Amino acid sequence: MRRHRFTGALGALALAAATLTAAGPAAAAGPGGAPTPAPAPAPSPTGAQPPPPAEFGTDWHDPLTAAPPVARPATRSCEVALAEAQFRDFTPYRGSYAPPTACGPADWAKVVLRLDGKVKGRQYDRLGHLSLGGVELLRTSTPQPSPDGIAWSVEKDVTRYRDTLSRPQPVEMLIGNVVNDTYTGVIDVKVTLTFYAAEDAAEAGRTPERVVPPDRVVPLTTPAVTLPRNTERLLAEVYATGSGGGCEEYWYLSAPDPAPYSCKAAGGPHREVRISVDGRLAGIAVPFPTVWTGGWSNPFLWYVTPGPRAFDVQPLRYDLTPYAALLNDGRPHRIEVSVAGVPAGQSGWSTPTNLLLWQDAGREVVGGALTREEQSDPANSSRWTPAAPGAEHRVDTEGGHRLTVAGYLDTSHGRVTTTVSRTVRLGSVHRWTEGEDRDALTATWTDEESVTRGAVTTRTSRTYTMDGETTLGAGDRLRTVISLGDRADTVILRGGRETGRSRLDDRYTGDATYTANVPRDQRHAVATTSARYRLYGTGVPGGCYDRTVATAQGAVTQDRRRC
Repeated sequence: MRRHRFTGALGALALAAATLTAAGPAAAAGPGGAPTPAPAPAPSPTGAQPPPPAEFGTDWHDPLTAAPPVARPATRSCEVALAEAQFRDFTPYRGSYAPPTACGPADWAKVVLRLDGKVKGRQYDRLGHLSLGGVELLRTSTPQPSPDGIAWSVEKDVTRYRDTLSRPQPVEMLIGNVVNDTYTGVIDVKVTLTFYAAEDAAEAGRTPERVVPPDRVVPLTTPAVTLPRNTERLLAEVYATGSGGGCEEYWYLSAPDPAPYSCKAAGGPHREVRISVDGRLAGIAVPFPTVWTGGWSNPFLWYVTPGPRAFDVQPLRYDLTPYAALLNDGRPHRIEVSVAGVPAGQSGWSTPTNLLLWQDAGREVVGGALTREEQSDPANSSRWTPAAPGAEHRVDTEGGHRLTVAGYLDTSHGRVTTTVSRTVRLGSVHRWTEGEDRDALTATWTDEESVTRGAVTTRTSRTYTMDGETTLGAGDRLRTVISLGDRADTVILRGGRETGRSRLDDRYTGDATYTANVPRDQRHAVATTSARYRLYGTGVPGGCYDRTVATAQGAVTQDRRRC
């Protein structure tokens, strides 16, 4: 089977825009075998492909997405092996890391992490993470193998962790797995870091991105943290995932009591990831509704093209700069993350957090004040409409919250005021029949954020969509039809004048049917999927990226670029 890279590029678009120095385990399992490596051809302009098989066989295309590769400078590079392990249980890999010496000092132009994986045997999809010195570098999930085996890879720009990468660190990686007589798939991975030297950028005839990495990256391993007293900018990134095989893996489908649904939550499906400073609410965000590669009871949807972010979980980001004046007193403070809406005592959420700090080189202590804290009353309403005979149950949910905080810092380059405003909303309709033989959801999440720091304002509008339905019909034929959307529009203003704009639009659609409750060779599965990834604007090479990948029965039927 041909091998393609999965790439998680430009996932830090909002972070990069904000740091410019100028203005601008899921449901079903499957048997596997050994992969057959082959070079990955570049997508053709027209995307013409051989005709697909009539149904799934024992082999299909290795996982790939339509996302762009990580852009790399044309400079001297050095590669370092970070981890190499076979995961067969819940024993983490532990190793050590030392920065390279052949690519100059630690002001590298770019650092790219790459994970290469393969698996054979029968196995579920699994969740994994990789940390360096306690700093979360990657949160990922794994694809499910074909009987003849699969291989895949993930790439990520990790330049913002330059502080952590600049000195020796302990490495820890875990992809929790279960291997026994039934589930035999051992997950084999290798992770490398490629460093691109900064001093060669001018000689290469290219201007490097003017992105300023943080001076320090601090993992939030305990709630109490003491920050440098000259912190002048502070971001938090939270790798929030609802997972673990229980109901919080499908939190967006949960229903309130007394609705007769298999997954219950007293407040319904609305979730909000909150961060607090010394008990004061400092940031809000809606979690991304990730669908893992066995999700919606139908792994055939995800064998080749996973849903958005499934292999490269993007962190939620919060600008905590308005609180820097309070945190710069040299004392320990509590910074805590919680997920509102989770039923009391119910597990299933993981929220590893990194703090990214920029320091004022011209002052040992940066003072200031928190000047504004305003929030609306959190809204969360789920209304259950019981089913009439032969009809459907229905839960309508609306949720929302608004928060504005502001503060100033007296830095070596003058007083700088930062104002952060964020509004999150959910609107969803969940319908199902008695016995849940039909289960459908239509949902839209919005997360609108405005950050003004000095004369520069960055406005980001995020929209996540999910529209899916699973039915179990005659002959136990299970069909799932689903579409997912991940969109973000970012505008940068300086003094009210637009200096940068970008748009990301990642969309997935799929339709898959198979016979349930029979051995795999009797499932007669068919599936068509399409993934289109579009990225336009400031910071995008050429100003435009647009690629579509379509599949049928595990074969790629279209691989087309329009830019």
